[in-house]
Amino acid sequence: MTAPPDKGFRRDASRPSLPEVHRTIPVNRHKHWLRRFFAFSGPGYLVAVGYMDPGNWATSIAGGSAYGYTLLSVVLLSNFMAILLQALSVKLGIATGRDLAQACRDHYSRPVGFALWVICELAIIATDLAEVIGTAIGLKLLFGIPLLMGVILTALDVLLILMLQNRGFRYIEAFIIALMVIIAGSFIFELFLSLPVLSEVMAGFLPDTEVVTNPGMLYLAIGILGATVMPHNLYLHSAIVQTRDFERTQSGKREAIKLATIDSTIALLLALFVNAGILILAASTFYKAGLNEVAEIQDAFYLLSPLLGVPLASTVFAVALLASGQNSTITATLAGQIVMEGFLDIRLPPWLRRLITRLLAIVPAIFVTIYYGESGVAKLLVLSQVVLSLQLPFAIVPLVNFTSNHTKMGTFVNPKWLTALAWAVTLIIITLNIKLILDFLAF
Repeated sequence: MTAPPDKGFRRDASRPSLPEVHRTIPVNRHKHWLRRFFAFSGPGYLVAVGYMDPGNWATSIAGGSAYGYTLLSVVLLSNFMAILLQALSVKLGIATGRDLAQACRDHYSRPVGFALWVICELAIIATDLAEVIGTAIGLKLLFGIPLLMGVILTALDVLLILMLQNRGFRYIEAFIIALMVIIAGSFIFELFLSLPVLSEVMAGFLPDTEVVTNPGMLYLAIGILGATVMPHNLYLHSAIVQTRDFERTQSGKREAIKLATIDSTIALLLALFVNAGILILAASTFYKAGLNEVAEIQDAFYLLSPLLGVPLASTVFAVALLASGQNSTITATLAGQIVMEGFLDIRLPPWLRRLITRLLAIVPAIFVTIYYGESGVAKLLVLSQVVLSLQLPFAIVPLVNFTSNHTKMGTFVNPKWLTALAWAVTLIIITLNIKLILDFLAF
């Protein structure tokens, strides 16, 4: 007889994850399986938002314009890693009733837990920084609002989040999905205009050793990895799957893990389409035209319409960018709340938590905007994604460790092949990070 997962933890969770929405969405086991699947649909799209935020835009545009389709292999590999890691996050949340932050606080000593919290907060700040800059650039391109003013205005999005949270979690999910449809539709339009060569695109999905040997390409590759596999998403996903009121039995949890994993896999495949679409657009438009140094979103905006010969192309691009930045703010808010409550057992009002996170991101963005201008902001956007990648191991190692622990997970423990695959992914990420650091030290 296998011990219940809770026996693997030293103490009971002091409160449920995201208590205001915990188990608020009903799941009726007596309904058709398709109805049950729709009941679980939603969290995966909130997670997928982090995989197509403005940080992805900056790294993918830079990668596509500089190296053509070569880095598509990195986009594909990163997305497969994301699917695997998010599935583990789902399993941890449903099987144990704890999010990743709560599990870390229970398992590690207080100093280690505090250090992990600080690292995770830095990751959220880096994420929020990308959203601040992306939203501000979108406002400038569409409405002519100065970049500095746009950065400051992004603090007001806390009001939108509060309104959605008060109406219920399903409204948040619906808002996220609607904006994702706008983003995906925009890139279908852009790719239709750019007419990439299919054979060249498919060749780009094949791995190339130059990605590792070329320092400039490696820098962008790790930026793509950091922009795709987001540390805070692992904490977020393990919490929001608990908004579903599934049966807390072995069979109920098993079905919940299956349906929630399908939800996240479908959502992340949509994210793969968007991420690859951004890079393909840059390669088929800028790289093809010999413009190999288009690393800024603003430059991409101004060049798209002349190169594609369609005035609407730039406007559609900016609309998608604004939707991307606004979409990501909601998930960063929830992740910040989950991380602070889980690691420190401190609960702040959502508006206050959001405001603190936003201000921590706005300050460096304002500084760079004032002293270095728009080119400095673009470099900060790419750098924020590399910072995210450097912080990934501190979220992945605990996640893989917990889900591979029979005492904590009970019958839901990872099979040996999955444990081996998860540790292999972790090793790849850590190795790439070490290679990046050594290259910079040598330089």
